[in-house]
Order: sequence, then C-alpha cells, then structure tokens
Amino acid sequence: MADQDSNGSGPLSFFKAQHRAFAETLKTRQGTGGLIDGLLLQAWDSFEHNIAIQAEGQPPLACHKGCATCCTLRVTATAPEVLMIGRYVRWSDGRFKSIGIDLPARIADADAKTHGLDEAQRVALRLRCPYIENGICLIYQVRPLACRGHASYDVHACVKAAAGRAGEIPYSGPHRVVRGLVQNAMQSSLRDAGLAFGLYELNHAVCIAIQNENCYAEWLSGADVFAPAAITDVGIDEMARIYDAIQAS
Repeated sequence: MADQDSNGSGPLSFFKAQHRAFAETLKTRQGTGGLIDGLLLQAWDSFEHNIAIQAEGQPPLACHKGCATCCTLRVTATAPEVLMIGRYVRWSDGRFKSIGIDLPARIADADAKTHGLDEAQRVALRLRCPYIENGICLIYQVRPLACRGHASYDVHACVKAAAGRAGEIPYSGPHRVVRGLVQNAMQSSLRDAGLAFGLYELNHAVCIAIQNENCYAEWLSGADVFAPAAITDVGIDEMARIYDAIQAS
C-alpha cells in the first residue's frame, strides 16, 4: 500500500474508498436497527480481507488461541464498537453467570482500578483484561479493531515486555496500518454524519453503555455519550483537521 497512491492503490486511495463505503452505510442504515451491525461487519470484513493481501509474504504470526499476553494494554474503541460490546455483554450476561462469570462486575472492577491511567501506567499495573477467561477472550466475536490490529511475530518478546523487561516487540506492520486506515475512515464518516467520532477507553465506555440503555438513541441524536471515557492523546479538533486535509487532497 505504501507507495502506490499515484495509481490509485495506496493508503490515501484506500482511506478515501473506505470513507465512501462507510458513508454509504450510514446513509442507507441510519435510523434502522442495523446501523451498528452494518458499520462493524463492514469494518471487520475490510480489515480481514486487506490484511490477507498486505500480510502476504510476511512471517507467520505468533498470536494464537489461548495467548493473552498482550491483554494488559489499554484498549481504545470507537462508539459503534462500544455500543456493540455493551449490547453483547448485556445479551450474554445470563449465559456467563450460569458458568460463574459476572462480566459486568468484572468490567466495573477493572474500570475502578484503571480509570484515568495513561498508557504507561496501565502497562505497569499489569492488570489482566476483564474479558479474558483462561486465556480466551469472552467477546472475541465483537472485539474492537484495536485488538484485531495488534499482532506479534514473537511471543517470547511479548512475554518479556509483559513482565516489564525491556525489549522490542516485532509487531505486524500490515495489521497496524490496515487497522488504522479502516478505523480512521469509519471515524471520518461518523464525523461527516454528525455523530461522535472520537476514541474511548474501552472499560469505562462499556460501563457507560451497560448502565445507560438509551445510549444508542442518544448517540444517534449526536450526543457524545461516552465523553467521560474519551482518549485525548489526539484532540478531536486535530483529528477533524486531519480528516479535512485528507478529503481535500
């Protein structure tokens, strides 16, 4: 993807194509019950399809089922992702409780311990993600793009880093790039539709989604319902300027 924009097949062209596709989904599904599902199924499918292309010829990933080594990191998510996960947690609550897992309580407990911590503080705390049970992600089907796009070629490097020992982790560049392009294209289209388009700390935002059953309707009305969980590493105004510059290019 890197150097091919002159012939319409590089990252800039990919971003614009993704933006148009998300905009069309928003146009056709807004006001229906399938908006969140449509946006995220589109995002996940685009991510998986393009990763298969971009990762061709790369080393095999070390990530595998049962490995939760990196699941102590701060996770960010967009509003559609938070709404989807909040809905999934509510729907699966009875099933999880039948096997002794109170997931809403886990999320609230994790949030109480991590709310307000920055990335470095979160890593230093080494608190396991509340969605992990015996190394398995309980929300794997609806996990955020941030998780889908975080992949490593060396599990031993991940283990050392998780234990606080210095070292470089050989992350998959294609996963990070494609994840960023898809996610930002969706955010840009949300902004154009007058919807809150920022990034949120996952646990705190999901707590809000679980507690407020009207958050989907409020978000659709243009309210930033997850503002208390907002990640401000990059400000909303700066993000908006970047999106404007991309669309004008």
